[in-house]
Amino acid sequence: MNSVQIRSADRALSVGTWLIVGGAMLYSILTVTPLAARHTPAEWQWTAPILPLVVDAAVVIVVRLDATMARLGGNGGWWPIALRWMTGIMTLALNVADSALQNDLVGVAVHSVAPLLLIVTAETGLAYRRAIAAALNDLNARQQAEKEAREQAAAGRREAAEHRAREEREHKAALAREQRDHEAALAREQREHEDRARREEQARIESRERTEREARERAQAEREQQQAERERREREAAQRRDRERREREAREHEQREREQQQAEREQNALLAAGPATEKQPEDLARSTVRAAFGAGLPVRSAVELTGWSIGWVSSRYQELRDAAVLEGASS
Repeated sequence: MNSVQIRSADRALSVGTWLIVGGAMLYSILTVTPLAARHTPAEWQWTAPILPLVVDAAVVIVVRLDATMARLGGNGGWWPIALRWMTGIMTLALNVADSALQNDLVGVAVHSVAPLLLIVTAETGLAYRRAIAAALNDLNARQQAEKEAREQAAAGRREAAEHRAREEREHKAALAREQRDHEAALAREQREHEDRARREEQARIESRERTEREARERAQAEREQQQAERERREREAAQRRDRERREREAREHEQREREQQQAEREQNALLAAGPATEKQPEDLARSTVRAAFGAGLPVRSAVELTGWSIGWVSSRYQELRDAAVLEGASS
């Protein structure tokens, strides 16, 4: 039987015991209360249920504490035994007293069932619990022994495993040392080879850099020479352009002076012609109006010189003024 079955039996015993205790208490209260009421003054008859309750409470205490002591494997001495039998005898006496006083043997037998069952159940439950506690202790002892044996076996296996692991670690450490020594030798050779290669590469790099620097310096000197030559040519070109510009401006100035002189001559000729006797052609009239506008003559004078209407001349004057305004704004 395992611990689960033992604990299941203990629970069944506890449930059955408390069912019997509860039934016996209820039956005792219902049986003893009328007897106590008949032997109690009328004004105190309401206290009749107290007596069976007190006795049954002592029964509950006995059953409960016996169960606890049995589980703990303890022994309370003679007093728990005396309380257990005293409460049992009191319960039996109270339950059969009414029938005994009436010489009712059948009533005595019937009313003695529940108290006797309660007494025997308490004693039997105590014995069962002690047996269950002993069985649990034996089972726990066997389990503890088995656990210790398993732990010792596991410890032995662990020690063997640790011994094998230690030997493997030592073997691996020896191999690792040999491997490290070999790798260190290879690494030294590799470093020496790399150092030689690095020095040779550094020498090649320095030689290449020196060659490239000399080439850059030559290229820089050539670029500077080309830059100086280009700047010289640009200065000469700028001087030549400046000289040509000054010559062009001088020619343009002379051309403008000649044109201005020509325009003044034409203007003077147009203005010197006097009032027109007939309407001038439109082109000639426009030239005359421009001459009059340039000379600052009023519109009426231009009308007399061209023979055109004052409205037409006024429109030409407005056009000339607008053109003068636009020319001034653009300049």
